[in-house]
Amino acid sequence: MSTYSPPVTKSAAKFTENKYLLTFIFVTSLFMFWGIAITMADVLNKHFQHVLSLTKTQSAFVQFAIFGAYFVMGIPAGLFMKRFGYKNGVLLGLSLFAAGAFLFVPAAAAASFTYFGIALFILGCGLSTLETVAHPFVAALGDQRTSDQRINFAQSFNALGAILGPAIGSYFLLRSNVEGSTDLTSVKMLYIAIGSVISLIAISFAFVKVPELIDPHMAETDPDAANTDSAPGKSLIQHRHFVWAVIAQFFNVAAQGGTWAFFINYGHEKMGFSDATAGNYMVLFMGMLLVGRFAGTFLMRFIAPPTLLAIFALGNILMCVIIAQSFGWPSFIALLMINFFISIMYPTIFSLGLKNLGAHTQQASSFISMGVVGGAVFPFAMGAVAEYDVAAAYYLPILCYFMIFLFGYKFYKVR
Repeated sequence: MSTYSPPVTKSAAKFTENKYLLTFIFVTSLFMFWGIAITMADVLNKHFQHVLSLTKTQSAFVQFAIFGAYFVMGIPAGLFMKRFGYKNGVLLGLSLFAAGAFLFVPAAAAASFTYFGIALFILGCGLSTLETVAHPFVAALGDQRTSDQRINFAQSFNALGAILGPAIGSYFLLRSNVEGSTDLTSVKMLYIAIGSVISLIAISFAFVKVPELIDPHMAETDPDAANTDSAPGKSLIQHRHFVWAVIAQFFNVAAQGGTWAFFINYGHEKMGFSDATAGNYMVLFMGMLLVGRFAGTFLMRFIAPPTLLAIFALGNILMCVIIAQSFGWPSFIALLMINFFISIMYPTIFSLGLKNLGAHTQQASSFISMGVVGGAVFPFAMGAVAEYDVAAAYYLPILCYFMIFLFGYKFYKVR
């Protein structure tokens, strides 16, 4: 593992430029909102086990609906962004996000898990659109040499949202859980509030004037600063680092989805916590994601992003082994640490996969977003094992982190 020295160029690469600052702040805030939505789904997973009498395997359909939407919406979102631009892509994502939240009202009235699945799928389509658009949008708001830092910084606010999601969900959904209750009023009211806030954000963003972008993914003035195509004769699929980024993202979100989905179950079954207490610990769990994002952004000034990615992947392999042993607090602390090491994985894989793709960049963003479908399928496998022993289920993500290690160690290289 080598230390990283930024390349010497004619001028130092700025984090972003003043003309992009307002847009950058607004787009960065969006990372927080979809962080809230995704982690609140993990609280819903546990809540639905109670009020709708679901098994752990059945409740994994919550993750399947959201992350499955990423797979379905990835390419359409990318095409929409390419045709209508970044701003309209954001507005489409926010509109779908709000529509999915409001559909919780008829789903709660019917007390139907199928209807909730439809609402979560539409909400997930909104989240997928936002992620597909926001990553290349943030990368375009400045020099490519600092795009890793910008994306990791923006993802730090996604981690803040990941803290708020379980905190809000635990307070409104788990705090007053009564054994045998089938009341879904709290779910309905919570998602009405979410839909209203997201609608206001969409209306506000409609009035934000986005400066004309000289997209660094298309610019060709400085091969270090701009995302010029390193091999113009190749099709997108022939760029090996991009293909490996899609694979790595699949396994990354697979591990993340399974780990988050059964965190509360682990706290309840292995540590003896109540559901509400386990939900409160999930706030700390997501806090580790925030700490890791800021720490990762800082460390990337000295350690090459792919090297740091490989180190963090090895860290999580060790954490999974400790968790699976059911050592009590040492295992629970290892479970909390998983999110510290997960922290940089999604944005770093995304950023490395977009390097030197030139005109292919927006299409590549769609495919890397589609890799998130790993989070739709992997919780089923972990749920099946968790029916017998939730600790043993944490052996399964080891394969995922090994694949991420390979990407960070070798296969990130642009050829």
